[in-house]
Amino acid sequence: MSPLEACASLLGLIAVWLTVRQNPLCWPIGLVMVVLYAWVFFQARLYSNALLQFVYAALQLYGWWHWTRGERPDERLHVSRLGLLQIGSGLALGLVGSLALGMLMVSYTDASAPWQDATLCAFSLVAQLWMARKRLQCWLLWIVLDLLFVALFIEQALYSTAALYGLFTLLACHGWLTWRRELAERTS
Repeated sequence: MSPLEACASLLGLIAVWLTVRQNPLCWPIGLVMVVLYAWVFFQARLYSNALLQFVYAALQLYGWWHWTRGERPDERLHVSRLGLLQIGSGLALGLVGSLALGMLMVSYTDASAPWQDATLCAFSLVAQLWMARKRLQCWLLWIVLDLLFVALFIEQALYSTAALYGLFTLLACHGWLTWRRELAERTS
């Protein structure tokens, strides 16, 4: 494990823990983490995930703005549920993104796991967008993705990152329970 991977892992753990707690500091800490991980993934030839980190950087800024300013600066953004159409649209977008990015990675790079990397990248964007809008279902998608990321990172010998994503899975479970409880309290 490189010092860069260790630092990125630690920042990632802090950022997700703060996200579960709905603390807006999750976004700037997450921003530093994704910049570091862009280099880690590039070195591991996980090009889709390297590119994903740059998109995450923009989404970190979007989430930070949305959580602190939002549509109505005088009102805090609350946890909400996605409708079935929104869920289906998001998952369909993830599938299309997976296919397009996978084809690019297979055709134009020496990516070490082009299809797996592309699929996890595309669906992670969906989960991140849902998270930026505080949609409860983001956590269920993150649980599935984090488990699949663990397998990918073990296969790529990124053991510290695999351990981090194992912890992310636990935090995503906690996030699901915490956000679901808040939603139930607010709507009852």
